[in-house]
Amino acid sequence: MPLGIVVALMFMVIIAVPIAAVLGMLSFGLDALYMDGRLRLAIGEFTWDKQKEFILVAIPMFILLGEIMLRAGIARRMYNAVAQWLSWLPGGLMHANIGSCAIFSATSGSSVATAATVGTVAYPEIQKRRYHEGFFLGSLAAGGTLGILIPPSINLIIYGLITDTSVPELYLAGILPGMALAGLFILIIVIACLIKPEWSGEHQQTSWSERIRVLPDLLPPILLFGVVVGSIYAGIATPTEAASVGVVFALILAAWNRSLSGQMLREAFEGTMRTTAMIMLIILAAVFLNFVLGFIGVTQALIQAVGDLGWTPLQTMIALVIFYLILGMFMETLSMLLTTVPVVFPLIVQLGYDPIWFGILITVLMETALITPPIGVNLYVVQGIRSRGGAFNDVAWGALPFVLVMIVMVALLLAYPDLALWLPELVYGR
Repeated sequence: MPLGIVVALMFMVIIAVPIAAVLGMLSFGLDALYMDGRLRLAIGEFTWDKQKEFILVAIPMFILLGEIMLRAGIARRMYNAVAQWLSWLPGGLMHANIGSCAIFSATSGSSVATAATVGTVAYPEIQKRRYHEGFFLGSLAAGGTLGILIPPSINLIIYGLITDTSVPELYLAGILPGMALAGLFILIIVIACLIKPEWSGEHQQTSWSERIRVLPDLLPPILLFGVVVGSIYAGIATPTEAASVGVVFALILAAWNRSLSGQMLREAFEGTMRTTAMIMLIILAAVFLNFVLGFIGVTQALIQAVGDLGWTPLQTMIALVIFYLILGMFMETLSMLLTTVPVVFPLIVQLGYDPIWFGILITVLMETALITPPIGVNLYVVQGIRSRGGAFNDVAWGALPFVLVMIVMVALLLAYPDLALWLPELVYGR
């Protein structure tokens, strides 16, 4: 049964059926075969119970927060400021790509929004300073993935919802791995540009007086991160309330920068509604499928099957990592999260792994999926900003070194779980 469900999922994804429709068809098909239509009878009450979850309100709030930051012009000033501080390294502005993505991730919660925003600002520099286009674009795609690891993260909110895990603890657990991953991205750029100096482009000339002058442009995203995340850990606000506070603060920043207007707000609200509608439809369809799978015993069958293999917990985890790396080549990250975690999570708990740690591990694996062809969403986002055109393979090959870095990060999390668990244990005494 589990194998048949996986095959059905993969087939419909490959033939490009929208993922919400895939999940819905599987849910109602299994309901008709094994549950005598119980899901259809209870769908109204079931849908309402899931949609009124308080934590879900944080999703449109964080999306709106990123939309306001994007349209207020704060991202462009932030990128220029980061460039003044990091462009002296081998690789020049590619380090500004990573640094800007890391900072913007602390306000957007979305990898796609992060890659698109920073990519739009950075792209003109490729031709201007003669960078290796594929590697430069690969750094943008990889840097954008930090949006779902560094808090606030929409994916961590959804993981917390479907596994009943603390979102504040997940946010804390994502900080050190997010910083470490950004550092590894910078390291691989340095190594690559030392081996291939022609990839570095022309260095941007700057001075200490210029670096000091642009420091205020870094303050808005840093202050916004402090307001959102600080209010959570100060006990002032829940993640949902903190998201709302962040939206208000972003509006204040937009007004301060004289970019707040009716046109800007309308575009931000429209973008938020489109993205939220898509995410919520996928979430509801996945909840239906999870309910059916639990009712017909698929989760228990999977646990039993793995137990019968006689593998150690580490061997089982390595097999799961390989499974997710392969699945990520063909499945969008949110869909992967919602369709697989409810099935494998009970197995993870039974094996004795920490749910918070697993949330960070699977987020890194989802980040890898974002830049793994043929379905790597960030690759298509970055390809889409190329006004001069070019082959998609350029971006895919340019991102390959960063895929290898992410696999190294997965290995570090497996070898040193405290990389993710140290901050939650320090703050909450777990």
